[in-house]
Amino acid sequence: MAIQLTESAAKQIQTQLAKRGRGLGLRVGVKKVGCSGFAYTYDYADEVRADDELFESFGTKVVVDRKSLDFLTGSTLDFVREGLKQAFKFVNPNVDATCGCGESFSVKTS
Repeated sequence: MAIQLTESAAKQIQTQLAKRGRGLGLRVGVKKVGCSGFAYTYDYADEVRADDELFESFGTKVVVDRKSLDFLTGSTLDFVREGLKQAFKFVNPNVDATCGCGESFSVKTS
């Protein structure tokens, strides 16, 4: 299953890549951290590695390593603005709970 981007997220990624002057897309992943267990990671993607999957929405590419894909499959990545705060935000059907600060999450177990 794929990872989708909202149009807002796609535009933000394109803007950031243009400012940077290079890059294939956005690399997203998951790492163990925080009080709930996992946190999202974001970086520029300059290449697609052997263990990566590539997704595209609105002409914008997202690269995900296969280990992270287990936690992200079926997700939608959005870019939201709330007052002066702006950030990428995952709508992830795999999340069971988030911590109070919103920085980490736990996943559903079968």
